[in-house]
Amino acid sequence: MFTHSVRAEVWVEVRPTEDEEKVRRALSNVFIYDDLRVEESEGKKYLVALGLGFKSLIRVHNLIKEQGIEDSARSVLIKGMEDNRVVFHLHKQAAYAGVLTFVTEENESPLGPITFIVETNDPRRLIDWLAPRTSRGRRLYETPPPEDP
Repeated sequence: MFTHSVRAEVWVEVRPTEDEEKVRRALSNVFIYDDLRVEESEGKKYLVALGLGFKSLIRVHNLIKEQGIEDSARSVLIKGMEDNRVVFHLHKQAAYAGVLTFVTEENESPLGPITFIVETNDPRRLIDWLAPRTSRGRRLYETPPPEDP
């Protein structure tokens, strides 16, 4: 179905009051992309990044682990799972500071969220890799990343 086991498209709005370079930095702090383009839609400007393979999400994986937010991350990721896709949103200003904060409503990130649309053959395995189950704050297992063909 997919050339890679993971294909991630990430959208982030660049508001007129924002410095585009700072928005790029926020994006780069949480995502490793293979391609980046600027799109205009309905009078708004967006950075649209494409990442192929699990490596594109390694920063999300590492930040979840470093911050010890597996349980909350897992909950958000499972809620965003539909068919072969996982959709989630991150707080843009927190990402700029190198912190991973999930948002569930658009207004939680005043300058708009960073939106991830991740397609994968096995969304459950992706979630197990990004945010494994825990007990008393300790990971119960480590799932290897989804393999790229």
